[in-house]
Amino acid sequence: MATIRPRVKAPKKAAAGEIIEIKTLINHDMESGQRKDKDGNPIPRQIIHKFTAEFNGTEFFSVDLAPAISANPYLSFNAKVDESGEFTFRWFDDDGSVYEDTKSIEVT
Repeated sequence: MATIRPRVKAPKKAAAGEIIEIKTLINHDMESGQRKDKDGNPIPRQIIHKFTAEFNGTEFFSVDLAPAISANPYLSFNAKVDESGEFTFRWFDDDGSVYEDTKSIEVT
């Protein structure tokens, strides 16, 4: 599997009450568990099964992902920002790993 690396694109500044777009992508093979290796043995499932986004410690977006999702899952969603703060993004892997990224935003 390639190195798992989350990436987030979000504005650094916004006006109070503005709706911003946030784009996320994580490098992950997303093995469904349905395929077999060259010897005919099943390749174990390993997917990012959940993604959450928080703003200043409050969750505002969450999604459960299924094995049919593509490799390197990309998500795009909106958030309304009323105050300056920090976004926290988390990807939860079947193997128990949690990948995290943060982005700050200044609201004027």
